[in-house]
Amino acid sequence: MKKHILPIAAIAAMMCACGDSGYKVSGTIDGAADTTTMVLEESSNGRWFIIDSVKTTGSGKFQIEQPAPHFPDIYRLRLGDKMIYFPIDSIDRIEISTSLASFGTDYQLSGSDNAAKVMEIDKKALAMSALPASEYAKQATEWKRELAGQILSDPSSIVAYYIINKYIGDEPLFNPINDFDFKIIGAVTNAFNSFRPNDPRTPYMVDVLRQGLAMRHRSSAKADTMFVTETKLIDIRLQDKKGVMQDLQEVAKQGKLLLLNFTIYSADFSPVCNKLLAEIYRKYKAQGLEIFQVGIDTEEFQWRQSAVNLPWITVYDPMGLDSRNFAAYNVNQLPLTYIIDRTGEIVERVADITELERAVARHM
Repeated sequence: MKKHILPIAAIAAMMCACGDSGYKVSGTIDGAADTTTMVLEESSNGRWFIIDSVKTTGSGKFQIEQPAPHFPDIYRLRLGDKMIYFPIDSIDRIEISTSLASFGTDYQLSGSDNAAKVMEIDKKALAMSALPASEYAKQATEWKRELAGQILSDPSSIVAYYIINKYIGDEPLFNPINDFDFKIIGAVTNAFNSFRPNDPRTPYMVDVLRQGLAMRHRSSAKADTMFVTETKLIDIRLQDKKGVMQDLQEVAKQGKLLLLNFTIYSADFSPVCNKLLAEIYRKYKAQGLEIFQVGIDTEEFQWRQSAVNLPWITVYDPMGLDSRNFAAYNVNQLPLTYIIDRTGEIVERVADITELERAVARHM
């Protein structure tokens, strides 16, 4: 009989392990009711997908359980337009403590060291975003050097990946145009290549580095050569989401105020960018506004999924940052928008998407 004890114990252990084969996100949202609904979303290199939803109890408690991911990834719990970000490694137990009023701004994460690190990064980024531009520039330099030390201590970690893909407002925290930033992005890319060759983030990081290198080459060669007169409209002919060829010059002949926008739908800034574009489009469409948006996502299928519900002209450039269109319009940052007046002439270049509505109003 004794010889059967070990197999039975092993089976029992395996059964217990199966119950712990996933991760759990739980916590308390003070002030929430039993009708308060949140969604759990998973990142796919900057694009977000809903994987579950949960309602709090009358006391504000909630719990979500999901199978362990194949690779560490970034997740977020979203309540309306407010988000709390955290990484999941495998069978993590993440605890969130916050309130309904301060969801996404004042909260505590526990359960893993990586979750605590991401929380501190996001809280710091939130504080930085409120600073005047001059003070932000000063503090950002110091902060990035601190973050670089953290990154280089474990460059293949999910936290390192999160940091170099972090945006503050519409600006990347680590911008490949900057020499220092480019080296840090390169270190993370090399580490993922070496230690995480099968991770789906690895080819994405390689592509980010390649695009950054192309941007640096163009920036150094053409930094101040964009449109001597700022009036010449260079044609762009690309297929839209329905496979129809769209011609920028033909659209410009329709007598509308035209926004030529360059973007990447899979980038973190894309949801904010398209939300602002949608608001401008709704406000001025009746007055004769059109948008011609050029997407350079590495995957056409993902681009098409993102573009399908957008009400303006969306075209796909398969050449990405190597495209002649980017060279012709000196696109050295994204998103970037040109305003083309009703006569078909370029009248303004807008790099800050938050300034676009005011610029449109000036020319409308």
